[in-house]
Amino acid sequence: MDPKDDLDAREAERVRRRDRDAAARARDLMRPGMGKVFKQIQDSWAEKAALDQDRARSEPQKGRDKPR
Repeated sequence: MDPKDDLDAREAERVRRRDRDAAARARDLMRPGMGKVFKQIQDSWAEKAALDQDRARSEPQKGRDKPR
């Protein structure tokens, strides 16, 4: 038995509209071209990570340049 069956007509329509709106948001991410946007986002993450790695390599480490 579906819980929507227990509701009056106005409330059932409100629930259907809410569900349809939620599904529309999920479908919006699957539009043509959104894969390209996601790839651009991932590429920007990779560039930032590479810059962080380069910066970590180029910064002198504390205590490394001291004679032993």
